[in-house]
Amino acid sequence: MTSSYPPAPDWSGAVTALRQAESVLLIAHVLPDADALGSSLALGMALRSLGKDVTVSVGDPGFTVPDSLNFLPGLDLVVPPEDVVIPDLVVVCDTSSPERLGVLAESVSAAPISVAIDHHPTFNGFGTIHVIDPESPATAALVLKLIDMLDVPLNREIASAIYAGLATDTGSFKFQSTTSETLRTAARLFDAGIPHSELARKLFDDEPFAALKVLGIALSRAVLVQGAVAGRGLVYTTVGCDDRGELPELAMERVIESIRRTHEAEVAAVFKQSDTGVWKGSLRSKTDINVGEIARSLGGGGHKFAAGYTGTTDVDQMVIDLIDALDRAAGA
Repeated sequence: MTSSYPPAPDWSGAVTALRQAESVLLIAHVLPDADALGSSLALGMALRSLGKDVTVSVGDPGFTVPDSLNFLPGLDLVVPPEDVVIPDLVVVCDTSSPERLGVLAESVSAAPISVAIDHHPTFNGFGTIHVIDPESPATAALVLKLIDMLDVPLNREIASAIYAGLATDTGSFKFQSTTSETLRTAARLFDAGIPHSELARKLFDDEPFAALKVLGIALSRAVLVQGAVAGRGLVYTTVGCDDRGELPELAMERVIESIRRTHEAEVAAVFKQSDTGVWKGSLRSKTDINVGEIARSLGGGGHKFAAGYTGTTDVDQMVIDLIDALDRAAGA
């Protein structure tokens, strides 16, 4: 299905739905990052302050908040998907397709009204009300605007959850999606009293020692294909189940931020093996290669400079297919 989001976000429709609902379920995508979970928690805390009955969940069976995000405020709102009750309103945050909702996908169609809040250009049009803006640096920025429109004061806890999403999806304000407005928003969050240095450390500079050991393994087997991407270069590595041991899949998310620094490569890729044996590809580009479109051609999606997809159990073939797709995109 191709993108079908409206030409402008339906702010008034979303605000009306949020004001009228007495019970709200907020859903982040499976294997949530800080933008997905932070956005859900921020809006959840805002709605709770308005007297709503609010829960937040993720469609991974038996979901519990991963250690990498257990510092976020509002975690008392989180329930496992098995405990979800269909509410008046379902709000989906940072999710481009219902396939990424896991076991909670049916909750969207079962609810009387559903709102999708997202900034992925690959959003495929699910839900009844859409707040979609591919130009937004993070879903958290869209959630902040909704909170403002609901006239909820920006306190330290809500601001911290918004900051987590904004800082993560802009790569600590390094990515091309960062604008002057993004930095003004960050300043506003700072003025709201967020513990900036603590949040930044936990988001970017805090890893279990076991994850650092796995990072070393991943870097040691990194491969540079200088002829790929029409000579602009690809660097890639793999992280298998045996490599990470008891570490969860999410613990490998930062590997790509290390290998993308490679000077000789326009595109970086990390292939991570899930617990089921299937490999997933994460892609990053630096200048003008649209890895979102490449990921979409391989069955996934994402942004121009950051994207991902799920492949097969044959990682060698995935590498071949990715190189072919990159060469076609670069006109080789």
